[in-house]
Amino acid sequence: MKTRVIHWFKFSSPQNFYFLAGKMWPWFAALATILALVGLWISFFVAPVDAQQGQGYRIIFVHVPASQMSMFIYLVMAGWAGFGLAFNTRLSGMMASALAPTGALFAFLSLVTGALWGKPMWGAWWVWDARLTSELILLFLYLGFLALQASIDDPRRADKACAILALVGAVNVPIIYFSVKWWNTLHQGASVSLKGSSMASTMLTGMLIMVLAFWMYTIAIALVRVRTIILDRERHTEWVKHAVA
Repeated sequence: MKTRVIHWFKFSSPQNFYFLAGKMWPWFAALATILALVGLWISFFVAPVDAQQGQGYRIIFVHVPASQMSMFIYLVMAGWAGFGLAFNTRLSGMMASALAPTGALFAFLSLVTGALWGKPMWGAWWVWDARLTSELILLFLYLGFLALQASIDDPRRADKACAILALVGAVNVPIIYFSVKWWNTLHQGASVSLKGSSMASTMLTGMLIMVLAFWMYTIAIALVRVRTIILDRERHTEWVKHAVA
């Protein structure tokens, strides 16, 4: 019996990846919806009230996943951009461009939910804390990436310029992550680590499900967005004319 071999490298072609993404994104979108509904239900209706922070702590079920994804997406975006810069692959720049708006959204959501949590906890909407400031810089890096991409008419030149910005800006991500260890900040340290968790099991379950929901959403929306980018950049090719016909 012959074994079917899948040649994954063929999906590096924008044409092939367009059709693959079209098959994949609905599944990730469905998983994101289900996980978000379950996660929000556990987070806001099942998880107990925190002994110190009261009901206000529940904002972390959105704040923590958004913060994590804002950092992780930037690293993935920088990885795609760097790969495209090194090997001159068209799809790499498209993927970086597809991820940037979602990363910016999560960075903004992280700052907003952090302010909502910080007001009752710290008595202020904003403080120039090391982690908050570096997260704000991350948002500016995302916005700079998007602005630079839009300001250059030639997509290939735009990809190269944005790749340099993404790679330089990647140094900010470890600063965000380790800021609470490197400096004396108001922001609390991680409640979940490889050594264990200080959270109640129900809280931890809700948190992990929300993180997975944000992952699934990110993948789904990136696949949808990259399909749009592919159609725009390849609009003069024959296969696009047939695909949209």
